[in-house]
Amino acid sequence: MGKPSGFLEYTRELPADRPPAERIGDWHEFHLNLPDENLQQQGARCMDCGVPFCHTGTLLSGLPSGCPINNLIPEWNDLIYRGLWRHALERLHKTNNFPEFTGRVCPAPCEGSCVLSIIEPAVTVKNIECAIIERGFERGWVLPRPPERSTGKKVAVVGSGPAGLACAPQLRRAGHAVTVFERADRIGGLLMYGIPNMKLDKRIVQRRVDLMAAEGVEFIMKTEVGLDYPADRLLAEFDATVLCGGASQPRDLPVEGRHLEGIHFAVDFLTASTRQLLDGLISNPVSGSGVMTARDKDVVVIGGGDTGTDCVATSLRQGCKSLVQFEILDRPPDSRLPDNPWPEWPKVYRVDYGQEEAAAAFGQDPRQYSIMTKRFEGDGHGALKAVHTVQVEWAAGNNGACPSPRGIPGTERVWPAQLVLLSMGFCGPEGTLLDQIGVERDERSNVKADPRNYATNVKGVFAGGDMRRGQSLVVWAIREGRGAARECDRYLMGTSNLP
Repeated sequence: MGKPSGFLEYTRELPADRPPAERIGDWHEFHLNLPDENLQQQGARCMDCGVPFCHTGTLLSGLPSGCPINNLIPEWNDLIYRGLWRHALERLHKTNNFPEFTGRVCPAPCEGSCVLSIIEPAVTVKNIECAIIERGFERGWVLPRPPERSTGKKVAVVGSGPAGLACAPQLRRAGHAVTVFERADRIGGLLMYGIPNMKLDKRIVQRRVDLMAAEGVEFIMKTEVGLDYPADRLLAEFDATVLCGGASQPRDLPVEGRHLEGIHFAVDFLTASTRQLLDGLISNPVSGSGVMTARDKDVVVIGGGDTGTDCVATSLRQGCKSLVQFEILDRPPDSRLPDNPWPEWPKVYRVDYGQEEAAAAFGQDPRQYSIMTKRFEGDGHGALKAVHTVQVEWAAGNNGACPSPRGIPGTERVWPAQLVLLSMGFCGPEGTLLDQIGVERDERSNVKADPRNYATNVKGVFAGGDMRRGQSLVVWAIREGRGAARECDRYLMGTSNLP
């Protein structure tokens, strides 16, 4: 390393964010940038640890440890310290198709397993990653890379989320003709509609899509394979197919009053908000319209995680009257517990951007822990009026069964609500296309595909991303898309040089 003592000389530093009270007045990205000198110092903190757990990319206790796409983190940290930005970009693109996405939305499991984090705050991997790719676009270093030759093979990629978008350019660079099918009106899947604009500006997504189109990837929008485009036609017209449709069935909450007007899945709410923004139906200062708007409403977000946070932030920008977020689990500890050792993902209390904004708007963190929804109450005219809850404690199950929540008598409470957003994860992929093709499912209803070659039981059909492994991180979807592309190429050509 260029600065062996860097981790002793410099402290962790992140760029400032725009003040919460300011940023909730618009839909722009809220992260600011560090000067080059500060970024070089942060790169110098990478400590030549010998065994860089940051890019191991494995699962420990069911959670990610290290970078799932095995980013060469120590290498480009050192290159940034030396001021070799273009070389750093080359290292970054060796493993990651979309550092501009992961540098914005990834929770950074690499930092959770950073060796320095055993004794000090981790190296700022995510921030440096984003700075590298943005420098590359600013300087004109990120250019289309069309293949030098054509194989004559045609591949269909179904779904344009992070897995599909990672798969398509890899197959194109191998020389195949690639067509990406997307049922929405814009390319990007959850990158476009599942993540709000202030967290990932849609111009960033479109910038990468345009680059892929310049490389020769064909995009077909507003076309649902299995409905608008029959599955048998897909199998007949293409030499291979890669299914990257995601795990798009949201988990429901089947309690009394679920039918009332004003209860929506988080993904539908976020999609409607972003579509209105992109269609020019809402502008700055913030506003919202339609049946799912949070404007002047008491909003309850049920479920934590990134999607719940995005619902919090979006509701604030739409002008909600009040806001609360329910989490059935206990509040995480402030520091690692003994049963959560490094290099596991640290299960600790965090304040994300949405909670920070809610605290600025309403004076406190909106999250309520150890709370369970019992029923929804209507106003007598079919609309939601309130949410009834109870505090819970987690009781150990019998014979080694997992703990389960148990209501605590006397802790019942009624919360005013005209809008409830269900953000409790996803149950698996939708079934129409899968049933038509005849692919097998696993016990969790995901596509059953060998993790070594991503192949389904149907010849020439592969699967990757959330559709194969279940709901997960964007960075895991990128890994899956790249892996599925490599194995699809191997199937078509007998061998593959794709990474």
